[in-house]
Amino acid sequence: MNKVRAKKHLGQHFLKEESIAKRIVDLLQPTSKYRKALEIGPGMGVLTQFLLQRTELDTHVVELDNESVDYLQTHYPVLLGKIYGEDFLRMPLKDRLGLGTDETIGLIGNFPYNISSQIFFKVLEERDTVVEVVCMLQKEVARRIASPPGNKEYGILSVLLQAYYDIDYHFTIPPGAFNPPPKVDSGIIRLTRNENKRLECDEKRFFSVVKVGFNQRRKKLSNALKPLGCNFSHPLLDKRAEQLSYKDFVELTNQFSASTL
Repeated sequence: MNKVRAKKHLGQHFLKEESIAKRIVDLLQPTSKYRKALEIGPGMGVLTQFLLQRTELDTHVVELDNESVDYLQTHYPVLLGKIYGEDFLRMPLKDRLGLGTDETIGLIGNFPYNISSQIFFKVLEERDTVVEVVCMLQKEVARRIASPPGNKEYGILSVLLQAYYDIDYHFTIPPGAFNPPPKVDSGIIRLTRNENKRLECDEKRFFSVVKVGFNQRRKKLSNALKPLGCNFSHPLLDKRAEQLSYKDFVELTNQFSASTL
């Protein structure tokens, strides 16, 4: 099996426990939804080796670090033409992966702690293409994304991602499973695209209402949303942002739209 060298890149800590790596890969459930899986930041391939054992998957990888790209090309020749030495955040998924109009993919990876939020905003932009995400994150971030309304963990990404994905927190990984070990636990979550092809509101305005609502999360929304010109009355405005589900934010968004007609 692959031996992972001690390496830290872009805030990333590489998993060294192969039993955990296999457990993570086994969470991918492509069924008839997709065949192509894209691994983000494979490093020295601890997840990749198990992805390649999944014969129902057409595995591709994207890795920004040149040393890791060289390693993958040498040790995984089966990936010839499927290793992309670039930044996932700037990667045009459909073009680079040769996807048809209705073709979709699954994502998997040990997401670098310091850019995990940016990766999820990219996922949101590509939500019609990305139908499943299995990822490892800092536990605090993973819990926040999977959190239901009504607690302090719940935030902007919780609302936006839950609008388009069903999210499950699966298990926790201690620091000792990584090289170098991080200072915090990590968490594994899976996102599965839900039935909301489009929200029943102006989606651009929805994003704005959610983000502005959480900018001053301790305030009632009647005050927090004043920068958007909130000039209507609604019972939801008496609550704080963390108390609202994505459906509640859809309702508020429609109220904003109606008030500007």
